[in-house]
Amino acid sequence: MTDHAARAQGSCTMGHIALHYGKKEDGPAAAKLLSLVGFTETQRIPFPNGDFYRFVVNDRHYARGDGIIYLSVVPEAQQKLVSAVREALHIGRADEHPAVGDMRAALQSDPEYSFHFGVLIDSLEALEGMLLDLRKANESDPDLKGRINIVVNRAAPGNADVDARLDASPIYGGVTRYAYGKNGVQAFIETDILTSGTLGESMVLEFDYVFPGYDRHVLSVVEYA
Repeated sequence: MTDHAARAQGSCTMGHIALHYGKKEDGPAAAKLLSLVGFTETQRIPFPNGDFYRFVVNDRHYARGDGIIYLSVVPEAQQKLVSAVREALHIGRADEHPAVGDMRAALQSDPEYSFHFGVLIDSLEALEGMLLDLRKANESDPDLKGRINIVVNRAAPGNADVDARLDASPIYGGVTRYAYGKNGVQAFIETDILTSGTLGESMVLEFDYVFPGYDRHVLSVVEYA
């Protein structure tokens, strides 16, 4: 590591990520979704092709230059490229390229398979409440109904205290999917309101919780069964 890199490492934080929604009319629904998962909207700029939004991960980042989520409609040139890719692969047709089905099957099996971003939450109760709210929104919210898919992973088993807490959870109780590590849980929110990936389709947002008091957990050490 160079001296310059070492100095940068000591002072850097994660600054921002830029997310896209697919169509102009999906802007309000995308902003509503980001609010439901706990982000704070700080700015909205109306544009003819779709509004631009600025969010922060929490109020502590309101005036900072980090912890930012930018949200805007997919740029025109990117839309054209994705359309060309989809046309070339015959997506949605009888002669669809088999690689498309393979990719979708991989994503269905493992939400972490392709691009996503993760957010760490410091309260399991808050995470559980958020997921319950999202389930309700997916059932009845006019903007979000039928457009949210939730997949959750329990902590790898073996810690009696953690296992007991998760057995009692309204979200994780009875779940048989496990994270690649101990002492923490994951929740994946997939939605077609946001777009990403090679095919310009749905986006996955990951939310994690780590039980306190453990140096070895799902986000510190990756383990395989």
